[in-house]
Amino acid sequence: MKNQFFFFTFIFSLTLCAQKIPNGFVYLSNIDITIKAELRYLGNHNFIGKTIDGYYDNCVIVTKETANALHKVQTILEKKGLSLKIFDAYRPQQSVNHFGKWARVLSDTLMKTEYYPKVPKSELFKRGYIASKSGHSRGSTIDLTIVNLTTGKELDMGSPYDFFGIESHPFHKNINEHQQKNRLYLRKIMLENNFKPYENEWWHFTLKNEPFPKTYFNFPIKK
Repeated sequence: MKNQFFFFTFIFSLTLCAQKIPNGFVYLSNIDITIKAELRYLGNHNFIGKTIDGYYDNCVIVTKETANALHKVQTILEKKGLSLKIFDAYRPQQSVNHFGKWARVLSDTLMKTEYYPKVPKSELFKRGYIASKSGHSRGSTIDLTIVNLTTGKELDMGSPYDFFGIESHPFHKNINEHQQKNRLYLRKIMLENNFKPYENEWWHFTLKNEPFPKTYFNFPIKK
């Protein structure tokens, strides 16, 4: 009886600790647990080189409509031995503010060689790589790629995720045929499942008719 009491106390404590996300949002794992996630802004493998404000757990949060659409894509990919991998989804406004604050410190170029070797940091705002608002904060935009389930490796897309440069444009010509094919397949399967692409980044897609087109949220990313 004593052990049973502690068990229910533990479960109750977990429930209290769980974050209550806004109505209309879901944890993607509750809709499709097979979709892989590597939130780059949770660690230091990103263009800033450190954890971004607002990121606490490797959990993908999106609007319910977006989650359902991603589940449809995943169902198709799994039949081909493939899987989606999410780099970023809902992004709090505080995270966007962190990007802006970092961009104004011109001396902080820790990750320049990997992420923006040809772009002066002073021009990140001007060229549209950093902005004061992001569609991610509305909950229906995702950054993602495809992985091979047999090898566990990401398909070669010709440029890394979050690379600032024309090399990341979906139809960039200076990549090989295999890389072009992978980009076009990702684009095709997302378009066919109600997502619209962004013309400057092969990894970036937004749900058509997103439920919160003018609302920018600021709750943290945590379980």
